[in-house]
Amino acid sequence: MAKQTVAEQFVDILVRAGVQRLYGVVGDSLNPVIDAIRRTPGIDWVQVRHEEAAAFAAGAEAQLTGSLAACAGSCGPGNVHLINGLYDAHRSMAPVLALAAQIPSSEIGTSYFQETHPDQLFRECSHYSELISNSRQMPRVLQTAVQHAIGRGGVSVVALPGDVAAEQAPERAVEHALVTSRPSVRPGDAEIAELARLVDDAKRVTLFCGSGTAGAHDEVMAFAERVKAPVGHALRGKEWIQYDNPYDVGMSGLLGYGAAYEATHECDLLILLGTDFPYNAFLPDDVKIVQVDVRPEHLGRRSTLALAVWGDVRETLRCLTPQVRVKTNRKFLDRMLRKHADALEGVVKAYTRKVDKHIPIHPEYVASVLDEEAADDAVFTVDTGMCNVWAARYLTPNGRRRVIGSFSHGSMANALPQAIGAQFLDRKRQVVSMSGDGGFAMLMGDFLTLVQYDLPVKIVLFNNSSLGMVELEMLVAGLPAYGTSNNNPDFAQIARAAGAYGVRVEKPKHLRAALRDAFAHKGPALVDVVTDANALSIPPKIRAEMVTGFALSASKIVLDGGVGKMVQMARSNLRNLPRP
Repeated sequence: MAKQTVAEQFVDILVRAGVQRLYGVVGDSLNPVIDAIRRTPGIDWVQVRHEEAAAFAAGAEAQLTGSLAACAGSCGPGNVHLINGLYDAHRSMAPVLALAAQIPSSEIGTSYFQETHPDQLFRECSHYSELISNSRQMPRVLQTAVQHAIGRGGVSVVALPGDVAAEQAPERAVEHALVTSRPSVRPGDAEIAELARLVDDAKRVTLFCGSGTAGAHDEVMAFAERVKAPVGHALRGKEWIQYDNPYDVGMSGLLGYGAAYEATHECDLLILLGTDFPYNAFLPDDVKIVQVDVRPEHLGRRSTLALAVWGDVRETLRCLTPQVRVKTNRKFLDRMLRKHADALEGVVKAYTRKVDKHIPIHPEYVASVLDEEAADDAVFTVDTGMCNVWAARYLTPNGRRRVIGSFSHGSMANALPQAIGAQFLDRKRQVVSMSGDGGFAMLMGDFLTLVQYDLPVKIVLFNNSSLGMVELEMLVAGLPAYGTSNNNPDFAQIARAAGAYGVRVEKPKHLRAALRDAFAHKGPALVDVVTDANALSIPPKIRAEMVTGFALSASKIVLDGGVGKMVQMARSNLRNLPRP
């Protein structure tokens, strides 16, 4: 049997690890790997127009599957372009393997053309970043990288010089067993017993849930019922915990709504479930707090904890719930549910007042109609900025929909490339990119990737010709808006020129039909909706320290502009309250 090259070994290991495609841009240092992919069944090369899009696409695919995804960049500038998408994947705990091709091994350290040191460059946004300088390092380094990405949840980077990739491997790769999924992590008996004691001693318990509650919806609901606890959530917890939830009190943070803030501050015991919620100005400092997280480094870094519990939420609650006493007093829960409903009723009028006739179109109206017209199992990718707000307020979770965004890293331009990864994963599933005009324009070149591969992604462009989030940040800081206006083209014409479906909507009466036509189109489609740039306002209950460093994140904003179907859910939960 002929010997393999290092590149062929590399590709074989990726296939065994479950990688089905490698996103990237070709380059001479990548040629041996690209050619190996060409000749290897079970894996494809996806040619994007910018390596940043490759990393975002791989990250989205990994978030949707929980399995390893991969991207690649050629030496120097090629792999440097990966870094922003890799930061996002790493902070989202998405298992991604990045191949950073390197200059010829004999030239490293000589300031050679396009020389960088990717094994050093990517260390801050990865669990593992190493250089393969010798063919005998394969396959151990790559296998170690795979284990880090999957086992720890995040990014691994392997730097591989093109000349080493082209060499014959000393021997055929030894097929070591590869870890391809993560185990459940159960807390110790002592921690479970102490947590049960804290719960039993508390009169008022509140749960605040993040993305770590994925797959634990039933367990959270059962525990909330047992201890009569209101359930709030962070943005990344919304899709997992808000649906079918009779204890829902909304979302906390400057992007929040409802009674989540009050519920977290008026309880005796606050239990943080699978959340690394970074905005500690919204967390209480005079309440006992317990945090449950599968990553021990997250425990206690935002709040002073009465108890830190290392374990995943599902297993923790399965162990905990039978050990706590059933609480029968619903006064705190019912009071929070009423506050939640009242809070939503207070803002719903701002959304319903003549929005179907308002020109420019209210973005709230666009998001509401989109929520109604999108498929029940749609994947939404959401641009950072105002689109985060519309997604948080108007997309209705149901246990089947997914919402992907740059919720931890806060990068612009994430929605389009993330939609690419989501759509490659399943061409039959509806994928909708909620893009802002600023974010879309930043990586607009990869709209051509949709056309080239005939990916049926639907882009709904919230086009207010401004960087709306930045304008709001300036307003909060007492500064006049400056440098935030965009002189935009007709994006629908650009879409049509590229060979896709494109339509521009300037009147609300045309919106629903435009969305339906775009969704019915078999290929990529863009709906350019001209929206009101003035659809911004600040809620009354914000303390000064909450807006310090406001520009750091899109997750620090609230609009008094309606809440979509959430008010209906709140009303439904109120109807279930026992009558006095």
